[in-house]
Amino acid sequence: MSFFDKFLYFYNYIRPFFDIFLLAFILYKAYEFISKTNSLQILKALVIVGIIYVIAVLLKLSTLLWIINLIAPGLVISLVVIFQPEVRKLFLKIGQSTWSAFGNRLKHTYVDSVLTAAEMLSKQKRGMLAVFVRQTPMENFVRSGTVVNADISSALLLTIFGMDTPFHDGACLIQGGKLVAAGCFLPLSEDYNIKKTFGTRHRAALGLSEVSDAVVLVVSEETGAISLAYDSKLNYDLTITEITKILENLLNVKPDVQVMEESIDDNKTVN
Repeated sequence: MSFFDKFLYFYNYIRPFFDIFLLAFILYKAYEFISKTNSLQILKALVIVGIIYVIAVLLKLSTLLWIINLIAPGLVISLVVIFQPEVRKLFLKIGQSTWSAFGNRLKHTYVDSVLTAAEMLSKQKRGMLAVFVRQTPMENFVRSGTVVNADISSALLLTIFGMDTPFHDGACLIQGGKLVAAGCFLPLSEDYNIKKTFGTRHRAALGLSEVSDAVVLVVSEETGAISLAYDSKLNYDLTITEITKILENLLNVKPDVQVMEESIDDNKTVN
């Protein structure tokens, strides 16, 4: 028996298990995606309607079957309309690719500047919202704010968020070491499971991560906690070291922790 024949024999043996595992994985991911929005309640209603239909068939309830068959086409059309935002998000996730960034490592100095500013604002309990743009276009959000197109620096960010400027309550969009825009408005999250104690900044950070591949850094004005939102998840109250590692992986950069810490110490000495 050749190697290929052995492989086919082995594959035919494990194929049912692989099929079940793959189907279970897809169903789990679909449930995980749907559970973050109000679509879960709609699905529960559909399950109830399905159970009623099965009961009607088994008990031969002709009037009830006639009504369900009558409204079925309308339900299908309604589902397409209701689930349109979720379908759009799904295709956005599938279409977001980072393969083109492979091997193209950017300079880390601008990341250090953002983290230095975040550390200082955290100690002062001043809010901050900074968006690291990746593959998803952000033109709509840029237009909601003011175009800056300046080299990023901790001093610039501290001026924007450390003072009561018109840009303080909005988000800064950062791309390739540039502060593209400031005072931008972000979409609020549709996740009904988010903590009630989270304010608008955290909801906006999570909301943008639900519709794009951006990484959003947010500093809490109430607690000073520094968090990251990405991939439809909010990672709350992280350390600078944890944030550095996450940004290194997601932004394809190599932040220099030692340089950043020295910069923080210098700012403490000056203040």
